[in-house]
Amino acid sequence: MLVPPTTNGYLIEKYDRPVPRYTSYPTVPYWQKTPPTQGEWLAAVNQRMEESQDISLYIHLPFCEKLCTYCGCNKRITINHGVEAPYVNAVLAEWKLYVEAMNHRPRIKELHLGGGTPTFFSPEELGRLIDGIFVHADRADKFDYSFEAHPSSTSREHLQALADRGFDRLSIGVQDFNQAILQLINRDQTHQQVLDTADYARATGYKSVNFDIIYGLPTQTREDIINTVQRIDELRPERIAFYSYAHVPWVSPGQRAYDETDLPRGLEKRALYELGKEMLTDIGYQDIGLDHFALPEDDLYQASEAGELHRNFMGYTALPTKMTIALGCSSIGDSWDMYVQNEKKVEDYQKAVFVEKRLPIIKGHQLTEEDQVVRQHILNLMCQHATEWRAEHLRASALERAVPLWNDMAADGLLRRSPYRIEVREEGMPFLRNICLPLDDYFWNRRPEAPTFSQSV
Repeated sequence: MLVPPTTNGYLIEKYDRPVPRYTSYPTVPYWQKTPPTQGEWLAAVNQRMEESQDISLYIHLPFCEKLCTYCGCNKRITINHGVEAPYVNAVLAEWKLYVEAMNHRPRIKELHLGGGTPTFFSPEELGRLIDGIFVHADRADKFDYSFEAHPSSTSREHLQALADRGFDRLSIGVQDFNQAILQLINRDQTHQQVLDTADYARATGYKSVNFDIIYGLPTQTREDIINTVQRIDELRPERIAFYSYAHVPWVSPGQRAYDETDLPRGLEKRALYELGKEMLTDIGYQDIGLDHFALPEDDLYQASEAGELHRNFMGYTALPTKMTIALGCSSIGDSWDMYVQNEKKVEDYQKAVFVEKRLPIIKGHQLTEEDQVVRQHILNLMCQHATEWRAEHLRASALERAVPLWNDMAADGLLRRSPYRIEVREEGMPFLRNICLPLDDYFWNRRPEAPTFSQSV
């Protein structure tokens, strides 16, 4: 006999399945086999920049000194810091290929350094990188510049070098405050290093600190979540990204380093999130979307309240653009109607820009009109937690499948349904990815046979 549909047990049993995270639509596994050419991509860039010269810029810095075994990002493990200068040179060479092809000088509205570990690079190399970018670009009138900070390698000099160049936000990879869990996932940091990084950032003038926290880590318990949120309450970062651990050992073999029986799953895992969410809201954080919380005075919460929140490959943002240029290996650019992804291996990336003098594009997708309509509905659900399709230009054939599935979700209490509209209820927020899934033609037409996506819970 099934548990009544008002309980988490029933919902998790029904909806805990491998589902895309929808950082893009279509998702990367379903992109076209033949990527756009360099000429097609640059034409799309220039067409978008005719509308606005404001762009987002993402720079991927892949190096780490140690492998964090939970991590699914593209990274290169090395203790050889001689790789820094050649890589910065390659990124600047790639940027030069872009600016030489642009019809307008770009204004950088959003800039994010991701990894890997950006602070693997010295303050001097990071300064040289950012200075080199702004030789060919201006700051937008309103801008948001941020980077990912590893507590064990982020120094005051790193913080100052980036602050001097306009950075005022950072994201600290905390994950958990239990030292035994950190040791198990090979995350080399201490509570004191987290505290120092946050304190140094604020003393240097950073206005927003984000903590990345993960639930569902091996051996993690309720007591670990309680301890972590208590530490958060002491440090009061402006934002929290409270991520579900994505167990994808077929992508990240390092995740096989611990026993899978130690991983919380299903109801047990979901209970960790519910506990963390309840504690975070009790101490003043607002739930703004998939896995994200912010204090009321933070720009992200204010954008959410104003209906201006946006989501791209860098996560949620309060300053949206329709043009993202991405530099560095494996990074993904987005012109709103086209995606491109760079070579993943450092050597292949550097060969493309240095030897072949070309953009290092290896994958991509030209969005159809249907793709763009579906993408907008998914963004609406992820950012505003509602979408509607009464107007003709918001109609898509995918809705013919989605509406009956949404009706079923409404019966389960996840949605509110009205003519040509759905709205996500509080009970449905944990299942945002599932609520987007009915729109995904690519998934339904070519359901993956091999492991591809992480579980939704």
